Amino acid sequence: MSYDKTSTIVDRATQVADIAARHSEEAEAARRLSPQVVHAVRDAGFARHFVPLAHGGTAGGFTELTSAVFRVGEGCTSAAWAASLSAYAGRYAAFLPERGQAEIWADGPDALLAAALMPSGTARRVDGGWRLGGEWKYISGVHFADWALACAAVPDEPSSDPEGRPEVRYFAVPRDDFTITDSWYSVGMRGTGSDTLVLADVFVPEHRTLARSAVHAGRAPASDARCHIVPMHAVNSLPFAAPLVGAVRGAMRAWVERTGARVDRRGRAVREMPSMQVSLARSAAEADAAELLVRRTAAVADGTESPADGEAAVRGARDLALAVELLVSAVDRVFRSSGTSGQSSTDPVQRFWRDVNSAASHVALSFESTGAAYGAWALSDRS
Repeated sequence: MSYDKTSTIVDRATQVADIAARHSEEAEAARRLSPQVVHAVRDAGFARHFVPLAHGGTAGGFTELTSAVFRVGEGCTSAAWAASLSAYAGRYAAFLPERGQAEIWADGPDALLAAALMPSGTARRVDGGWRLGGEWKYISGVHFADWALACAAVPDEPSSDPEGRPEVRYFAVPRDDFTITDSWYSVGMRGTGSDTLVLADVFVPEHRTLARSAVHAGRAPASDARCHIVPMHAVNSLPFAAPLVGAVRGAMRAWVERTGARVDRRGRAVREMPSMQVSLARSAAEADAAELLVRRTAAVADGTESPADGEAAVRGARDLALAVELLVSAVDRVFRSSGTSGQSSTDPVQRFWRDVNSAASHVALSFESTGAAYGAWALSDRS
């Protein structure tokens, strides 16, 4: 598939979904995406979606990307996850100094990046930059990444954190500087290849580092595109929630296709049973409600919708966590309605079911924490 500038990333995502669906069993067995799927994701424009215009990127919108990720997720959750996270990793790289950006996108805007979002390892300042070492677990897409953004705390550096926590920085390292430990043996999301990134005391020049606080505040150094100036709370956990909307759509479609041909032990058509019809209706409604919540968060990030003052910092994360709870409920019901035949390892419904339940455990999608933050704001004295 070649990159076509006349079509949108949403149009191209349909072909990515088809390719990913055909290679889904291969991804499950290998515990990483096939090269064909990786090429399709890159060629569709996911890597360049948030890359600044100055480096040939799209500097695109969150709503458009979210819609594209939905479509890919209908074919394969792992492919949608990889597409989503590669796009957002490119967005983080846009906060690097200009010289660092120029290095990453020296060969064009389609470089694939993997990002470690939780601090690990150790970083110490040296002449001209930093020495960085350690291990970062669960790095989705690390096997096909041209660059990795490793996140580490730097306790010896001045911090602007009001609670006195040390500064956290991202460090961009090229593929030749890191190794990968085979550690990803998950029940679901197997195709993401979320293995362990290993750095052995590598040198990272100053122009290839950035403070995580700049991303949180929305302070890109050389771009005024909307996607580079929104604070992190506007984006929240969009990269993780969007793939699951598509996954549940894919599960329902596969279930409907198989149910259309099923009969029960008495020879009755399963599709004509009111219990099955109501079950599907409830799951479809939950998926629709979840999609609306995810789309609203993307619209806020794009600036086409504005929450009330103060609510913006807490509503998006709450909405996305609730959306994922709805999606888990929807896919659980579909899976339970699949009968014994739905337990087959070749049935796509069970793959989607495992993927959604596995991804829903991501810390960023916890309603306990996001709901508490929203509740604290809602109940606070704002007089």
